[in-house]
Amino acid sequence: MKTDHDTGPAVFDFLSVITRRHCKRAFLDRPVSREVLERVLTAAAHAPSPRNTQFWQVAVLMGEARAELSRRLCAASDSPVQYEHDYNNRPSPMGAIHEQRAFDWGAGYYGSMGINRQDSAARRDVERRNLNFYGAPVAMIFHLPHNAVAGTFLEMGFFLQNVLLGLVSSGLGSCPQYSVARYADVIREFLGLGADRLVVCSLSVGHVDESASINRFSPQRATLSEYTQWHDQAPSGTTSSGPTSSAATPPAAGTA
Repeated sequence: MKTDHDTGPAVFDFLSVITRRHCKRAFLDRPVSREVLERVLTAAAHAPSPRNTQFWQVAVLMGEARAELSRRLCAASDSPVQYEHDYNNRPSPMGAIHEQRAFDWGAGYYGSMGINRQDSAARRDVERRNLNFYGAPVAMIFHLPHNAVAGTFLEMGFFLQNVLLGLVSSGLGSCPQYSVARYADVIREFLGLGADRLVVCSLSVGHVDESASINRFSPQRATLSEYTQWHDQAPSGTTSSGPTSSAATPPAAGTA
């Protein structure tokens, strides 16, 4: 265990878990024990949750259940039916900077597999692997109440990130998949979920195939200065006293 007297024990070990987490899209034909998954999911539930509501739910599919869902997803993809996600995961328009990042990601992603932008057959094969959870032995489906709001998604994000980091610390890799959630109706029917559940994403989980070129693809991240602003002075023209009111201030919502 590494120790730093200013920041506390093992802080650098934990930060390395964060930086090692990248999407993995090729897995070994090697089972993942339920015990490991239970340990990760139990720890992940310590995520922040406003008023301790814990709206998150997750279905874990292994063995024949995972294989059958994949078959149904592929069949849905082949059908003429137009499926839709339960929610949008990006604003429109995204803005020039974010559009460029998405374009660069696509070029790097397909380029790492030697796939040309015009090669529709190869791209179709990649989509097939996506619906097969990239060969991972475990698929997780994360879902929320159908009336989820932005704050509910924030809460799910806390939980999901804990899962991702817990998997890395357990020697496993994963890939969150919004694309699979396009077939939310298929997933709900398979899992016996009602229309009152919103499918957020799937997660492919397994032992990483380090020899696969796609797993060496790591998109460039923005620099600290691009997304961080530091403030240590109050803006000019402000005072230390805020607006006054005779009404009582309601208590703030607690976060567990």
